[in-house]
Amino acid sequence: MPTPTQDQPDNPAQSSSIPQPHASKPAPVTESNTDIPAPDLDAPPPAPNSVDEKGMLGKKIPGHIVIGQSDNPASRWYVVHTYSGHEVRVAESLRQRLESMNLVSKVQELLIPTQDKIEIKSGKKSTVKEKIFPGYLLIKMILEEDSWLAVRTTQGITGFVGTGNKPTPLSESEVATIMRFSEIGAPKYKVKFSLGEAIRVIDGPFSDFIGSIENIDEDRGKVRVLVSIFGRETPVELDFLQIKKI
Repeated sequence: MPTPTQDQPDNPAQSSSIPQPHASKPAPVTESNTDIPAPDLDAPPPAPNSVDEKGMLGKKIPGHIVIGQSDNPASRWYVVHTYSGHEVRVAESLRQRLESMNLVSKVQELLIPTQDKIEIKSGKKSTVKEKIFPGYLLIKMILEEDSWLAVRTTQGITGFVGTGNKPTPLSESEVATIMRFSEIGAPKYKVKFSLGEAIRVIDGPFSDFIGSIENIDEDRGKVRVLVSIFGRETPVELDFLQIKKI
């Protein structure tokens, strides 16, 4: 994709900068793997198919908004830059504006790419939607003077990503990669800790011990912490729920 102009942000959706999900072949069905696994009673509930943010007063909107339908081959996906942390309210404002201006045939879809993350707050696990590209909104539209102007002048949108004054559409492969990445299976933990950070153990046999984080396992929600036992640093594996920042 062409490099954005000086007053435009770098394009977040270049295929080289988007993590590629690992494709895996399904395991053959045999008697040994057809048993239904026991449910994970400790797993948080799935995230709702909606996104919210501060300032929305609890209102949530779909991360993928379909406004209209079009078979026009000129309809392409474009990227616009928004104020970071305002993507949801910008998408909702744009949707309302397009409907009032009767432009739903020219701007069909709005997408805020997200992934499910497990967040730990107040000692509880919950699944939340985390934005993959903060500060960006994807729009499927037929780029004409009136549709461009309606999008560009919407409050909170600071410009299209493109070369010169011409917005550059995403390739089909880039769109497919973003869609796949948004639909990757099991959620990871939303890590609020960092390597080397000092923490206090708040649960388990090492409660009240002070230690430092040596390793973080986002997939399992575990950390390896170095705690001082009998004057020696000893690695201990703990759950995210068992520690807190000092």
